[in-house]
Amino acid sequence: METLIVLPKDKEQLAALKAIMKALKVDYKTEKGEKTYNKDFVNKMKQSEDDLKAGRTTQITPADIWNL
Repeated sequence: METLIVLPKDKEQLAALKAIMKALKVDYKTEKGEKTYNKDFVNKMKQSEDDLKAGRTTQITPADIWNL
C-alpha cells in the first residue's frame, strides 16, 4: 500500500477529509504540530547546541576543510 500525506489548509478541509475517510471506511491517524522531525535527529541537534554552549567545538580554517 501507499501512504498519503494530506495537508488541509484549514479546519473545514480537515473535517471534510475526515468525513470522506470515515464514509469510505479508511483508517487514518493524525499528528499535531507544524512538522515533526525524527527524534534521533532532534536529540543530535540539541546535543550539538549544548556542546557549542559548553565550548566543546573544533575550529577548521576554510583552507583545511578538505584535509579532514
